[in-house]
Amino acid sequence: MELTAGDHRIPLSDGNSIPIIGFGTYQDSKLTPKGSCRAGVKFAIDVGYRHIDGAYSSENEDEVGEAIREKIAEGWVKREDIFYCGKLWGTDFDPKRVLPRLQKTLQDLQLDYVDLYIMETPMAFKPGEEIFPTDENGNRRVHKTNLCATWEALEACKDAGLVKSLGVSHFNRRQLELILNKPRLKYKPVCNQVECHPYFTQRKLLEFCQQHDILMVAFTPLGISKDRDWMSTYFQPLLEDELLNSLGKKYKKTAAQVALRFNIQRGIVVIPKSFDPKMIKENFQIFDFSLTTEEMKTIETLNRDVRLLDLLKWSGHPEYPFHEEY
Repeated sequence: MELTAGDHRIPLSDGNSIPIIGFGTYQDSKLTPKGSCRAGVKFAIDVGYRHIDGAYSSENEDEVGEAIREKIAEGWVKREDIFYCGKLWGTDFDPKRVLPRLQKTLQDLQLDYVDLYIMETPMAFKPGEEIFPTDENGNRRVHKTNLCATWEALEACKDAGLVKSLGVSHFNRRQLELILNKPRLKYKPVCNQVECHPYFTQRKLLEFCQQHDILMVAFTPLGISKDRDWMSTYFQPLLEDELLNSLGKKYKKTAAQVALRFNIQRGIVVIPKSFDPKMIKENFQIFDFSLTTEEMKTIETLNRDVRLLDLLKWSGHPEYPFHEEY
């Protein structure tokens, strides 16, 4: 299947489809000026993005929804053209909280449904409105996790027509198997959103997901994160890599475009994030060149099996996903 700027949807296992490149909307609400996300989403839709990746925990779904509705009102797109991914945060894993949280997301977006709704983490935290609940000593307040019970509540949301597809994020193989082997499973996860880029290729997890018809979605596909609260690993910036830059020179592309192209040729959805119009446009310009088989193999040798976003602050959680190999 040839992917183009105008037609780059790929199939999901439930019969729906997803654009292979998405626009990430994560922001640090304390550092990002109000309105930046809204302007970024509007510009991204103008450029050609149709997949918008959002999250309740980013605290900006109202801006995202406003941008989508404005582009629809302008006649630029129809609702069915837009693929919106929302996320259930760990403070709402109690089955009784799943539907109300989704309804709040829909209210903030002012949309009737989301195209994809995923568990943003396999780790549950103390239920409540505080996104990062802590005790008097500053330690994260964890909550007993029952991933299968949460999943059943999500299945009910799909049955109610509020969600088209269901997925997960940060899940390791064991946690995926827990859902896949759940008694009376109605809908299996269509995707697993994880860190993936040339320095962290996730080969074994990718193979497992492919065996079970679970699409891998790559956040941090450029190996960059400015949020030091989520990371404790540092390595040479991926975009300074000599190989990626030499290939970029060959194809008259940037190292970032080469890195994104590498993943989509592996069948992986990419979600680059930037509110800079120049970068938004550049990140989308990956459909007019292809890497050769040999170039793909050479890029794979860059893998260091080192995770940039290791979430170490939660490493004591019973469902911390990164103690296991994959």
